[in-house]
Amino acid sequence: MDEQEIEIDALVEYPTLVAVSRFTKLIPRTDWFRYVGEPLDGEVQQKARAYLDALGFPEATPAQVDDWQEAGHTLETNDWNSSFWEVEQQLMAALTIEVTDNIDPQLLEMVLANVTSVASEYVGEGVLIAADRWDMEDEDLMKAAIGEGVQACYQAALVIAAGVDDDHPFKLKYQLFETGWWPLGVMGTTFNIF
Repeated sequence: MDEQEIEIDALVEYPTLVAVSRFTKLIPRTDWFRYVGEPLDGEVQQKARAYLDALGFPEATPAQVDDWQEAGHTLETNDWNSSFWEVEQQLMAALTIEVTDNIDPQLLEMVLANVTSVASEYVGEGVLIAADRWDMEDEDLMKAAIGEGVQACYQAALVIAAGVDDDHPFKLKYQLFETGWWPLGVMGTTFNIF
């Protein structure tokens, strides 16, 4: 029995990891950063509203960020100690504990590493295409965009591995990326989306 067969047998024992494997195959089909800078359409507004409600920020309002420069400024002025970031960190910690209580941590790490690897490639391609469309050459900003897209994939995979409902904030956040925009975060009562 080779290593791949062992991995497949191990995944079968954990149906949620099979679902993560299926999710990973969808990552290349996503229009990463395709619509950055364009007016927010009804679908992204609706998904943003669902995400904010699930996260516990119903008073926040989605707002369009117009260009890469404004996106960079928004990232620079984000308060990383804000209640928004604290809620995301608490959700991440809770999910990690829940998943590792039910799934072999080494197997989980292997599956999530695969998600991250696939996401890095395809999110990176999407960022490069979007930056080229805008003649944007700020490498730090491109790295930030790639990092946030990859993190959204990782978080969504963690939700799937935990077997949590589809209305989990991280699943909804991934859906925002899936629509082709870049959710930058909540500042005060504004949810900035590029």
